[in-house]
Amino acid sequence: MNPILNLPNTITAVRFFLAALLAIMLMVEQTMWFGFLTWIVFTVAASSDWVDGYFARRYKSETVLGRLMDPLADKVLVTTALIMLIPLGRLPAWVALLILCREMIITGLRGIAATTGIVVSASGMGKIKSIIQYIGVGTLIFPLDLLPLPFLHRLGLMIVYVSLVVAIWSGIDYFLKLKDLFLSPPASR
Repeated sequence: MNPILNLPNTITAVRFFLAALLAIMLMVEQTMWFGFLTWIVFTVAASSDWVDGYFARRYKSETVLGRLMDPLADKVLVTTALIMLIPLGRLPAWVALLILCREMIITGLRGIAATTGIVVSASGMGKIKSIIQYIGVGTLIFPLDLLPLPFLHRLGLMIVYVSLVVAIWSGIDYFLKLKDLFLSPPASR
């Protein structure tokens, strides 16, 4: 099987497309039904994170490309949603900034580790952070006028705050696990 065109990689590629579609949809006026459709697009994209991992493990079709692109697709999806929620007044910019800074720092740490041949997989705490973020962001995207739940966006914001705490905590955990690697002098060649 062509490793570039395998099913998990294809699902990851679709997540990139759905993130771009989500950005466009969040720029359009969010009527009740269009807002619901926007939420469906986000939910499908977020769910595809689990689906591509399942197929990669189940059919032993993990690739180097997939290991790189899967977490990147997750970050693009979450970044898109966080940034697009700011002008809608559903998310404070400082929350998005802290989450995005954490993601960039962890991506940098993973990149440094990769230069030494160490592959840093997502930790359990990192996976929990992603799930909480997806739930919180999805709740913020959900149209308020579809269900009579006026507190829904406040609940979504509280969930995103929890994900921020877990994100910072897991970021510190990543650093502590790899601190010896980062603080040691570079190997001579």
